[in-house]
Amino acid sequence: MSGLQRIAWTPALPVGTRLRHLVALALTSGRPVALWRLPGAAHARLCLSLKVDAAYAGLPPALEPTAPAGFAFFPFHDSDHNPPFFFPADLFFDLAQPDEIQVSAAAAARLPELRQRFANLPATPDLPWHVSPQPAPEPATRATYEALVTAGVAAIEAGTVRKVVSSRAVRQPLPAGFDVLAAFDDLQTRYPNAFVSLVSAPGAGTWLGATPEVLAEIDEDRVFRTMALAGTQPLLPGLIPATAKWAQKDIEEHALVARYIVNCFKQLRLREYDERGPRTIVAGQMLHLRTDFAVHLTQVPFPTLGTDMLRLLHPTPAVGGVPRQPALDFLRTHEGYDRAYYAGFLGPVNLPASGVTQLFVNLRCLQLRPQEAILYAGTGLTIDSDPAREWQETELKLRTVGAILQ
Repeated sequence: MSGLQRIAWTPALPVGTRLRHLVALALTSGRPVALWRLPGAAHARLCLSLKVDAAYAGLPPALEPTAPAGFAFFPFHDSDHNPPFFFPADLFFDLAQPDEIQVSAAAAARLPELRQRFANLPATPDLPWHVSPQPAPEPATRATYEALVTAGVAAIEAGTVRKVVSSRAVRQPLPAGFDVLAAFDDLQTRYPNAFVSLVSAPGAGTWLGATPEVLAEIDEDRVFRTMALAGTQPLLPGLIPATAKWAQKDIEEHALVARYIVNCFKQLRLREYDERGPRTIVAGQMLHLRTDFAVHLTQVPFPTLGTDMLRLLHPTPAVGGVPRQPALDFLRTHEGYDRAYYAGFLGPVNLPASGVTQLFVNLRCLQLRPQEAILYAGTGLTIDSDPAREWQETELKLRTVGAILQ
């Protein structure tokens, strides 16, 4: 699949030390790096790219067998100051196999140089993460955000949109001695069933997150999967998913997302798909409604189905709204800040050995700045939305990734 070559990486080091040195190898040379742990997995994986400028002008064929191995990192909305990225896996490190590393042909040709740079790093190297060149967004006050929700409900009542997903940013100081890899480990421990990620790249900055939402994936058996994840309530003591009760607002919000996915299949004239749900799932300290969709690619004549669906899905109604373009126009006019890579998507492409691609919506995330973190959260608005309740929902969601700043 990927053409990567397995090599032993000497000297022998504890797995955590080796990981830190590989991340430092990328960051100290100004290169991009992506570190992630898949939902339910026991070990993280690392992709280091030798290309400093790894931007794509549009969606790569990330869900096709011919795609190169690497990591995709795409913004909510493509723009010159938030470019889409694909990082080729020039060095791929699986922490489940700590004594070896996989390298591309380009990296193999530069192994002596890379080994020397690795050897010259201090015992505990600093991690000078990349910082976005864009100005930090101004945080919304409660009054400002509730006014945004009110405007969204008014747009729904006027028939401009049927659903719109409002969001806000919050700025928090970094705690003394903040360490980005320790924060990544903290997220892994707190959220074993989330996609936990650390991405740092020139032009994009550095992002940490623990998202529950799959955008699109193709597994080892060539099954395409996506999901509708919408509707939120707090996970209160004693509450279990099987007994959760849902308000009509949440049921309708979820149904709009699920119907959108079905309409995407219809646009491609595809009828052979499986639909399961909705069901209640746990994500951190929250409950969500989720419906899963699957297509067996070996049974349908759509070799580019994955990529075609990715183009139709992003951004989904779970992060933008319905109809898509009027909702995005509303957000551009009223939201008041640049989401950048929040509510975009990210994930490994054509993983070594398996060929699996798994792309996730970049939710429950923060962006690192030199002295502070920018946290993001949003809520789906319907005609029944209450501004105070929507504010409280964003407060709840901000706690997911914000816990690592305590």
